[in-house]
Amino acid sequence: MLQNNPELKSKIDQLWNKFWSGGISNPLTAIEQITYLLFMKRLDELDLKRQADAEWTGEKYTSKFEGQWIPPEYRAKTREDDTPKETKKRHADAQMYEIDKSTLRWSEFKRRQAEDMLQHVQGKVFPFLKDLNGAESNFTHHMKNAVFIIPKPSLLVEAVKTIDEIFIVMEKDSEEKGQAFQDIQGDVYEYLLSEIATAGKNGQFRTPRHIIKLLADLVQPQLGHKIADPACGSGGFLLGAYQYIVTQLALKSLKKKEREALEPDEDGFVRTSVAAALTEKAQAILSTSLWGYDIDSTMVRLGLMNLMMHGIDEPNIDYKDTLSKSYTQEAEYDIIMANPPFTGSIDKGDINENLQLSTTKSELLFVENIYRLLKKGGTAGVIVPQGVLFGSGKAFKDLRKLLVERCDLKAVITLPSGVFKPYAGVSTAILLFTKVWAPEDNADKPATENVWFYEMTEDGYTLDDKRNKQKTPDGKDSWGDLQDIIEKYHARSTKNETEKSTDRTAKYFMVPRSEIEAEGYDLSLSRYKEDVFEEVHYDAPGVILERLIQAEVGDVEDADLANVQSGIVRELLELKGMVG
Repeated sequence: MLQNNPELKSKIDQLWNKFWSGGISNPLTAIEQITYLLFMKRLDELDLKRQADAEWTGEKYTSKFEGQWIPPEYRAKTREDDTPKETKKRHADAQMYEIDKSTLRWSEFKRRQAEDMLQHVQGKVFPFLKDLNGAESNFTHHMKNAVFIIPKPSLLVEAVKTIDEIFIVMEKDSEEKGQAFQDIQGDVYEYLLSEIATAGKNGQFRTPRHIIKLLADLVQPQLGHKIADPACGSGGFLLGAYQYIVTQLALKSLKKKEREALEPDEDGFVRTSVAAALTEKAQAILSTSLWGYDIDSTMVRLGLMNLMMHGIDEPNIDYKDTLSKSYTQEAEYDIIMANPPFTGSIDKGDINENLQLSTTKSELLFVENIYRLLKKGGTAGVIVPQGVLFGSGKAFKDLRKLLVERCDLKAVITLPSGVFKPYAGVSTAILLFTKVWAPEDNADKPATENVWFYEMTEDGYTLDDKRNKQKTPDGKDSWGDLQDIIEKYHARSTKNETEKSTDRTAKYFMVPRSEIEAEGYDLSLSRYKEDVFEEVHYDAPGVILERLIQAEVGDVEDADLANVQSGIVRELLELKGMVG
């Protein structure tokens, strides 16, 4: 979070204001253009670092900026009936358009004069960026329609200068506070995304990073798991799963003292970005583990670049409507983490025929679809509006029955209504469930035995629009209920916690399936939580009235009653006489 770094926050605000005053007032357009520049900068820095690492270790590394590059439109296109002479001529013609890749580096083009810089970036650097991973790559495919639209040389110069300053502050912050550079960069990117004024449209909200980390610690994705988000937006959950896995692998390689030396972040989570230390095999497995889909082409591009800036070279993020008839995957994934759109409705005629719920509500269809996308034994962590927990419509009840009977519904964690501010004050909950029975199975018994409920009341941030970081009485960052939820959830089946979980007046408790069935599969916490009413003793009316009179005139026995026989004191004396 950037609340504790006003210098970095100020720099980003400056960048934002420059785009606004420079003629790019649409927030989503500005974010996209800023992302392209951040990507160019980070690409250069990562490449230089990998070159330096390769020189140090003796390993071979081919720079992305080594050699010549020919724009796709000028490349030689040979024909089957070409003679060797014609083929040679085509290649010779193409070579006329060769560009030295080293001139496409951020560190090189930033030194150009304003007009020349704009022409160079528009005509050469950005086309190179779009073609970065080759014609067949997913990234190139989704970048095909991307456009670099910074209109003024002065805006580009100012933006490049400010981004350089932002990276200097990030490096300084990383060195002084020990926070991983990639995490700080993630904070910057998340802050930029938070500025999108259109967020919240159709129920789409940016999920706070500490909630993503919470979900990752709850579902615990592992290396080798196939992980998906069917409504991935900018890829936050995929990145959260990736960072969790990388951290767990790193911790296994560290000695006990080294592990203990790792400091938790401001929300109590331990994350370390040392993907470079992973084995080649682990990297290869990870690169094929993360899958995301979204119906907004701009968000697909942002998601691709977000993951690439975090070290995932070829992300599997695609443009797809996972609720539509054209999306046919089923039983594909070990882990699904998602915050699907709320309150939206989709065209009834385009709903996937495999979805059985009779509804057009996206929040219900997404949860059913997530159930279908999970392999048997696969686990999902899904954020839903709390209306899903108690809605009285048939589709609501059918979905909850499916979760209880065909899945092991492990937990319902209610979140305070301010978690998604400033986008919305909607009350939400996390559902954690494991798929036990496939749709075609003849289930002989319900899969859920008990459901664990937890009422989160604080997440470590104020629940107003500002969402400032809260502090503990000793001045440290507050973790709210985040770490308590993780600890209690993973210990919920132990003897000690099982005994505690019978107290329905506590923050967390267990409810047997039989009781949930009897309540019509209602999953709202308030249905099962017992409120505690403390008996309050009040003074007698005469004593209270005496206190009020004393407050007005002091001791009435010594006062000149003639002077107080009017107004409020007279009325209080009369009332006291009536009650005795």
